[in-house]
Amino acid sequence: MPAITTPDPHDRPQVLDRREGPHGEVVLRRHGDLLQIIANGCFLMDTSDGRSERRLVDAAAEALDGRPAPHLLIGGLGVGFSLAHAAADPRWGRVAVVEREPAVIDWHLDGPLSELSATALADPRTEIVRADLVTHVNETPDTYDALCLDIDNGPDWTVTESNGGLYTPAGLAGCARVLRPGGVIAVWSARPSPIFEETLRNAGFQRVRTEEIPVARGVPDVVHLGVGPG
Repeated sequence: MPAITTPDPHDRPQVLDRREGPHGEVVLRRHGDLLQIIANGCFLMDTSDGRSERRLVDAAAEALDGRPAPHLLIGGLGVGFSLAHAAADPRWGRVAVVEREPAVIDWHLDGPLSELSATALADPRTEIVRADLVTHVNETPDTYDALCLDIDNGPDWTVTESNGGLYTPAGLAGCARVLRPGGVIAVWSARPSPIFEETLRNAGFQRVRTEEIPVARGVPDVVHLGVGPG
């Protein structure tokens, strides 16, 4: 990927696409070299860094027990950092990414974000599942060895109100339902959430911890981790 420069704060972002999705407005902007996703006026992510999104995947892999060809579910396609990183790792046997916004999927399949994800999406191990993550973990017959979830700015800072259910005991029960014995859940957040840590423990997850990941600008991102029973 080419080197990215910090955009001039005086330059106005250019809107590349704006759509009404099933959960409100989603916008793809270009600001200098960066591509940015905005949902309902809330900044979600851009292509400036990606180290914490990649670490989300690696932390989950490291917390597994060395089982061969584990299956990974990524919650949220975003700008594609986690997907691209997972697909570049031969340890994963299958990589499914759940995304509920048709616009985001389109931006990856034949839009500006394809430069980040085209190689990953061409990998026969990968697939995009067009669905709401909460619905998917409650209804899918599939099971996974690891869940890497990045659909919000964190458990305490959700993009839409309906996402809040994912971080409750009921939502985590759905996640546990699709995890194979001893599987791992990893949740990205822009800030630590001690309350969510406690919810993970109360939901039966073990070895719960929070890992900080330094980023290029601002306070560190974090990954909340827990291992399911079995």
